[in-house]
Amino acid sequence: MSSRRYDCAKQGERTSGLIDAASAVRGGELVVLPTDTVYGIGADAFTPSAVAALLEAKGRGRDMPVPVLVGTVRAATALVEDLGPYGQDLVDSFWPGPLTLICRANRSLSWDLGDTKGTVAVRMPLHAIALDLLKDTGPMAVSSANRSGAAPATTAEEAEAQLGDSVAVYLDGGKCADDVPSTIVDLTSAVPRVLRKGALSVEKLRGVVSYIATGD
Repeated sequence: MSSRRYDCAKQGERTSGLIDAASAVRGGELVVLPTDTVYGIGADAFTPSAVAALLEAKGRGRDMPVPVLVGTVRAATALVEDLGPYGQDLVDSFWPGPLTLICRANRSLSWDLGDTKGTVAVRMPLHAIALDLLKDTGPMAVSSANRSGAAPATTAEEAEAQLGDSVAVYLDGGKCADDVPSTIVDLTSAVPRVLRKGALSVEKLRGVVSYIATGD
């Protein structure tokens, strides 16, 4: 079945595209969506076959688990054991935005995001199209919309050139403002640690959490 692409700059197409994308996600299919960093390829986080298809579309192994995007803070807190002593302050300061938090996953959830070792990487993106979709679908497993090792897609066209018909619906939100990925902070140990420097600076993080390890 061929992919469907929607120009979300047009209100009618945006509405139709969001409905189609949400339906595709619920049906276990893959969608491409714009975020506040780069384009993402997403699937329902609780459909293991869909997450496996996402990894296959990217050419990526289970050793690189897929992060989860959420449309609300409440959805995020339901996915994790707890946010630790610093997580809530970071969420209050930087969500929605380019900050991914790694937390211990809620053990009661039945999902398979890859070899996560009991953790989950979760983020609430600052992008209206992404948030509208996520509020409809619930948590989605979302990775950058590119083949593994290739440059991240900053337009829907670039994503489609790499991923083709493996994706059911492409939501075209125009060109991304930047191609810098989110900053990743690990909250699973006593001291928060930056695992990937990205769009949110370490200086801004330290304005909220005074001691944060960077690995430098």
